[in-house]
Amino acid sequence: MNLLPRSAPSDQLIDASGLIAFLDRVCEQGIELHSIMVVRHGHVVAEGWWAPFTADRPHLLYSMSKSFTSIAVGFAVADGLVGLTDRVVDLLPDHVPDDVAPQVSELTVHHLLSMTTGHTEDVLEDAWALEPLDLVRGFLRIPPARPAGTVHAYNNPTTYVLARIVEHVTGRPLPEVLNERLFRQMGIGPSEWDRDTTGHAFGFHGLHLTTEAAAAFGELLLRRGQWNGHQVVPRGWLDLATRRHIPTLQFEDGTRAPDWLQGYGYQFWMSRHGYRADGAMGQFCLVVPEADVVVAMTAATTSMQSPLDAVWECLLPALDQPGQVDADAEVRSRLSALALPRIAGEHRPDRAVEAVVDHLDQAPPLARGTRVEATPDAHGWRVRIGDGATAFQFQVGHDTWRESTPLRRPVVAAGAWLGEVLIVDLYVITSPSRVRLTIAGTSASAEWNMPPLVGPELRHQLL
Repeated sequence: MNLLPRSAPSDQLIDASGLIAFLDRVCEQGIELHSIMVVRHGHVVAEGWWAPFTADRPHLLYSMSKSFTSIAVGFAVADGLVGLTDRVVDLLPDHVPDDVAPQVSELTVHHLLSMTTGHTEDVLEDAWALEPLDLVRGFLRIPPARPAGTVHAYNNPTTYVLARIVEHVTGRPLPEVLNERLFRQMGIGPSEWDRDTTGHAFGFHGLHLTTEAAAAFGELLLRRGQWNGHQVVPRGWLDLATRRHIPTLQFEDGTRAPDWLQGYGYQFWMSRHGYRADGAMGQFCLVVPEADVVVAMTAATTSMQSPLDAVWECLLPALDQPGQVDADAEVRSRLSALALPRIAGEHRPDRAVEAVVDHLDQAPPLARGTRVEATPDAHGWRVRIGDGATAFQFQVGHDTWRESTPLRRPVVAAGAWLGEVLIVDLYVITSPSRVRLTIAGTSASAEWNMPPLVGPELRHQLL
C-alpha cells in the first residue's frame, strides 16, 4: 500500500524535462544512485530504483537516522520528560565519570541536539576507545576545547547520548518509541535499526527505511508534523528542529561543500534550498518548503554535493513551468528502466574455480588467505567464502541479478568471465555497499565500492 498518492509531473506544475535533465546529469557524472522519489504538493511525481535495488527494500540511511532521533527527543520534550536546558550529567548520572570536567558538566540537551558541545571534531572513535561498552561515559570523559554553544562540529556521540536520554526518560527503547509515536501513525511498518555491542540502537546511524518511507517523512516535515489530518509530531518541535541554531564553518583546507555551510538545526542540516536529513554516501531527504517539494534519494557516492547540485540545477528550475504529456511519458519510461551495470561476459558452465585472497586494499572485505570457491550452476554460480564454521555461501547470476541470504541479511549478485578472470559484484542490498570479487587462476581479491562505516569485514555486514 502506497504511503503517498501518485500524480503526473505536469499535473503538479512540473516540467518533466527537468526530471529528465536530472537523470542525464546523474548518468553523465557517474553518480551511483540507488533510488529517487520526488514529491510535489503531496503527490509522488517521479520514482525510480536502479536495479537490483527495489521499491520494497529498506535501505541503510546512515546519518539520516539522526533526524529521526531528533523527533524522538521532540516527543520526550512535548511530554514534559526532558527540557532543552537539562544537563546531561543530571539526566544520565550512572554514566558520569568520577572526574568529569567542569565544561562537560555544563553540557545540555540543546548542546547535543545542535552539536555545539565545544568539541571541534567528531570524538566517536576516541570515546569508544576509552569506554568500549559505554559510549556515553566515553563521551563524557572527553573535555571540549571550546565553550559549549560557541562552535559547531559534526559529532556522532551527541546523537548516541540523545538516544540514551530518550530511553532513560521514557523507559523504552528508541526504536519502540519511534515505531509507536511516528511510524505506526504514518502507516510505516516496524523499523529496523543496527545496534552496538550492548544491544542499543545507535541513534546516530543504523536506521533502515524504504525510499517512500523517507519521502513520507519529508512530507510530514513539510506539513509541520501533520499526517492525514492528525498532528503526529508537535509543530513547535519541528519549528525548532528545522531552523538554524548555529553556523557551520568552512574547513581549513576549503573543501567543505556549499550545502554544508548553511548552518545546523536540531539534527537537521540547513541547505541552500530548505533543509535536509542526510547520511553518508548520498542518503537524502530534502525538504524545500518554499517550493512544496520533497526529494528522497539513496545512493553510493563519494561526492554528496553532486546529487544536491543536480536537484537544485535541474529539478527546481522545472517547477511551475508548463508540463508536456510526452515528457511525462518519457520520464516514466526512463524511471522504469533504471539499472546499475552488470558485468558483461561469459558463463562457462563447465568451469569451477578455487582461489585464495592474496591481494588487499586499504579496507579489505576479506582477510588475506580466505578461501574462495565458485561452482557454476544453471543460472550462474554458487560462491563459497571461507572455511569451517565461519564460511558462508551466496548465489551469483549470469546476465541477471540473483538474490540469496548467506547469513541474516540478503545479498544480490551478478558476474561473468572476462577472458581468464571471473568477476562478481555482490551488493549488500540493504546498504549502499558493494564488493567486487575478482578471481584470476588461484588468486582472488575483493574490494568495496565504498567501505561500510562500521568496518570493512564482509561477514559482519551480512549478520
